Amino acid sequence: MTKLEFVAENSNIRIDKYIADNEPSLTRTAAAKLIEQGKVFVNENSVGKNYKLKGGDRITLEIPDPVPYEAKPENIPLEIIYEDNDLLVVNKPKGMVVHPAAGNYDGTLVNALLYHCGDSLSGINGVMRPGIVHRIDKDTSGLLIVAKNDFAHFSLAEQIKEHSFTREYEAIVYGNLKDDEGTVNAPIGRSQYDRKKMCVTEKNSKHAVTHYRVIARYKGYTHIKCILETGRTHQIRVHMAYIGHPVSGDLVYGVKNEKVDFTGQCLHARKIGFVHPRSGEYLEFTSQLPEYFRNYLEKLDKITK
Repeated sequence: MTKLEFVAENSNIRIDKYIADNEPSLTRTAAAKLIEQGKVFVNENSVGKNYKLKGGDRITLEIPDPVPYEAKPENIPLEIIYEDNDLLVVNKPKGMVVHPAAGNYDGTLVNALLYHCGDSLSGINGVMRPGIVHRIDKDTSGLLIVAKNDFAHFSLAEQIKEHSFTREYEAIVYGNLKDDEGTVNAPIGRSQYDRKKMCVTEKNSKHAVTHYRVIARYKGYTHIKCILETGRTHQIRVHMAYIGHPVSGDLVYGVKNEKVDFTGQCLHARKIGFVHPRSGEYLEFTSQLPEYFRNYLEKLDKITK
């Protein structure tokens, strides 16, 4: 257990907000949870999360040590597009988290891979992310490559680093793009206002390039192909929102109160291509658009006609 102590300098500040503002490792939600668990004391007395501090109050936090976690195998069906002794290409469904993390310890792609592959997954990314070379968001569907050993992992990771890894997505974006094709070249970093979000920024950012091409136009929406030159967190979602055409259904970067009947963005990793680590052969795989995506296109088609 870790014990932290503070002395309040100001008055009339809620205890959960004060803790989050003064301890970088804790969010306000995490602070509230500690308070509910009786791990927060003011002047040696337990308080509720609504307690408002007075100047001079002595605050004590008791933070339990983290419990070690190792991902466990789960018998979850996988759609495997390709598999050999070095790697797999998996078609991830919308709504599945790639690897365990806070709030999502079970039911992830990694849990399913551990059941399917046993010990045959690369260990470079540790026990929480075995085999995972690159990721796609929970609500993004499509193709993902998984390394079965460290040899394959190093080779594939190097291809991603050198931008020789082919990744093409399809998306439905809000509004009508002016040009039939274009490029967004804008650095992406974490938002200073919301650490769960990424944004286009020059501060603490990384080079990011997305090429896009219009596939079809609809009333108020555009169906596009996106080709990634780089692979930053939320790259397509951030870049398309940046140019005023966010991905339809995106609950984080999208249009507020957009009337779509599915949860999360309409974004699918359609194609993946790479040089096989062992054979040196270039391999490329394409997946069909999932049902939710096809249904949405049909709906837009009816509206447009």
